[in-house]
Amino acid sequence: MGALDGLKVIDLTRVLGGPYCTQILADHGADVIKLEPPQGDETRDWGPPFKAGLSAYFSGVNRNKRSLGLDLGKPEGREVLFTLLEGADVLIENFKPGSLEKWGLGYREVLAERFPKLVHCQISGFGGNGPFGGQPGYDAAIQAWAGLLSVNGSPESGAMRLGIPLVDLGTGLYAAIGILSALYERERSGRGQSIEATLYDCGFALQHPHAPNFYQSGNAPKLTGNGHPNVFPYDLYRTKGRDVFLAVGNDRQFRRLMDVLGRPDVAGDPRFGSNAERSGHRETLNAILIPLIAEWDGEELATTLMRNGVPAGAALTVPDVAEHPQTLAREMVVRSGAYTGTGIPVKLSRTPGQVRRIPPGFGEQGRDILREAGLDDEAIDKLYAAGIALEQRRT
Repeated sequence: MGALDGLKVIDLTRVLGGPYCTQILADHGADVIKLEPPQGDETRDWGPPFKAGLSAYFSGVNRNKRSLGLDLGKPEGREVLFTLLEGADVLIENFKPGSLEKWGLGYREVLAERFPKLVHCQISGFGGNGPFGGQPGYDAAIQAWAGLLSVNGSPESGAMRLGIPLVDLGTGLYAAIGILSALYERERSGRGQSIEATLYDCGFALQHPHAPNFYQSGNAPKLTGNGHPNVFPYDLYRTKGRDVFLAVGNDRQFRRLMDVLGRPDVAGDPRFGSNAERSGHRETLNAILIPLIAEWDGEELATTLMRNGVPAGAALTVPDVAEHPQTLAREMVVRSGAYTGTGIPVKLSRTPGQVRRIPPGFGEQGRDILREAGLDDEAIDKLYAAGIALEQRRT
């Protein structure tokens, strides 16, 4: 049994932030019912690649869930939702603010009164207030508005989008934390509450150390490429093999780095005696480091440094990482039939998460979900015949 076994989650989210959140809950045992609109979650079409009829993008954030196609635009569909909420602990959605209210499903007006123990979580681009309140937001656009593009890239490249959808993923993580916090508080109060997680808020909250640096110095962050604005050497270096990233965080690690590189005398130079001094003499120190590191193979140097207590990493590709012995030892690749995905990163000792279900086809478990909610076969057939519940995506 997972840590969240017995928790029932009604998931109205699509695309990434919300599904990433609910996959975390599902991995740890929650029963996540994914209610998809008639057209389905649009990421089902975000490919290639596709495998067994599912896009990789959809598959990556929708395992361990069950799918029911449901038209909430019709009163009968909303009644089905109310029926499902009777036994639910959590409702999570990422509609534009005001959408649930328009449908007569607002949390304060309806849900809190009818389901006082329900925890409601809304994910949106900007929230419902402020000059951008109610506006849509996707990850890259929020990266721009939240200043993340301005701190990613080099002077030569200019500002660049982060290579992963960090804002969406970060918002999913924040939302999961909020949901679990509200459930913990419910144990004391017996009452649910509403949670709001916006991409904009979460994107700006991820601005570390750049926002603290600005608040303290008053200076706008500059593009530093792979380098770190506060720590040195903390950068990517060329070798005769793979590039290597040095992540030297203290003076002891710097001394050990120079021992491995055969220049212990450099660590004794007063210009490099502390991080502040090293940061103030970056060009001078790099003139020493670059030719020394260039003589090594990156993977060999990284493993040698780590054995000597110096954080370092060879710049591996995704295929490299997927086959790496450390990845396999940590069970970070999971397979089930045609499905292959990343493993579960948070390991619980007594109740570990697991992959119980592969990502669902559209509406694949719909009839089972409706039966569990107390509907008989005749009522279920009527819902499908009327197009309220769906087993095929509507084009």
